[in-house]
Amino acid sequence: MRHLIDLLDGDVEAAYAMAGLDWRPRYTPVLRALMREGAVSIRALSRVIGITHSAVSQTVSQMQRDGLVELTAGVDARERIVALSGKAEAMIPALQRQWAATNAAADQLDAELSAPLSKIASEAIEALTLTPFGERIRRAAETLDLPNNP
Repeated sequence: MRHLIDLLDGDVEAAYAMAGLDWRPRYTPVLRALMREGAVSIRALSRVIGITHSAVSQTVSQMQRDGLVELTAGVDARERIVALSGKAEAMIPALQRQWAATNAAADQLDAELSAPLSKIASEAIEALTLTPFGERIRRAAETLDLPNNP
């Protein structure tokens, strides 16, 4: 799986660079959420995107360093509100063109596979949400006669 992700993400990032965009694939879910929701807290971004608060916080920090988002204090001093910067807003049309090209390439890849990667990935995420892989490993270990390692 890591190899597949490296192949996909590496080429997506290279395509951004070839298009003259200083953009990381991991920024896309945050940008899309902010485009839909407007300025929101990191906690709200985490819920909307479906990834951990920590992961969103790290991505937002990188985006802030790159001048793509602005942070302000929320009602609670611990809360940070994330908003798109003018730089990010100016990049949206070029990013949308790149996303369209990426989606078309993904559709072509799906057509070459015995089952669409997008469908398999969605099914795997759904199955692992219901029963995490760690739980599956624990159950499998209980049914196997495995020696205990010291």
